[in-house]
Amino acid sequence: MIFAKIRAPRLVTVRRGGTLSDVDHRRLAGWAADCAEHVLHYFEEARPGDERPRRAIELARAWVQGEILMTQSRTAAGHAMAAARDLSGAGREAAYAAGQAAAVAHVAAHELGAAAYAIRAARAAAPKNERDEAGRLECQWQRARLPDEIRELVLDDQRLRNEYCWFLFR
Repeated sequence: MIFAKIRAPRLVTVRRGGTLSDVDHRRLAGWAADCAEHVLHYFEEARPGDERPRRAIELARAWVQGEILMTQSRTAAGHAMAAARDLSGAGREAAYAAGQAAAVAHVAAHELGAAAYAIRAARAAAPKNERDEAGRLECQWQRARLPDEIRELVLDDQRLRNEYCWFLFR
């Protein structure tokens, strides 16, 4: 569960009655793809040859560039999440991160899902006594890559939806 009961207008595009510009929507999708790609290797180690999560990230980036329709990225999101279903641990979380990243084209608020699942992947891959530190480092890595134009939006979103994202954004 990554959504609050009521979606914040700042994460809804102007076309749909919110305040988010199309440019910033695409920035959110690009950042989410970066988050997912950073941990993708966990999935690929668990399932070599299954390209659904990688393809989802590629299509998220293609949507950012205006090369494909939102529906194509959204479909890839579902395929990436299907790749996660029978896995556990870091590989599962990484596939979910890829799916969330591709879903940003459809609903901008999935950006936080991509980041949260990437943190969960990093935590799951670490030895038990190092999981908190691994999650903290992944969160720092993500924040260092936030474009200036959406930095405050994402950091505020992390603060507001932290409880829905397993309290990963401390």
